[in-house]
Amino acid sequence: MTPESNVAEAKAADAGSTAGDVESSIIEALRTCYDPEIPVNIYELGLVYGIDVTESGEVKIKMTLTSPACPVAGSLPGEVEQKVQAVPGVTDAKVELVWDPPWCMDLMSEAAKLQLGMF
Repeated sequence: MTPESNVAEAKAADAGSTAGDVESSIIEALRTCYDPEIPVNIYELGLVYGIDVTESGEVKIKMTLTSPACPVAGSLPGEVEQKVQAVPGVTDAKVELVWDPPWCMDLMSEAAKLQLGMF
């Protein structure tokens, strides 16, 4: 191996761990967002369907709400975007609200169910 290939491999390894670190930090940021009617964060509620992070730090989040008539439908996606944009390594964040599949209680984590007394 040449010194140049060692440097390239090290940079690739750093990029891979950084992407994982960024996604972990995004999840932690999402855990600070709450549906005001339910005392559980949106990540544990199962409202986040997907997180896509590009190499350049652009983030796309697919999420839903507990219902289309949710009172925070106008504000929660913006709050999520702001909190995710504040994560180190994120250059941009966009939230896409989706309704398929519809949210149901089965999407909640065990921790959320336990917190809500559903066990």
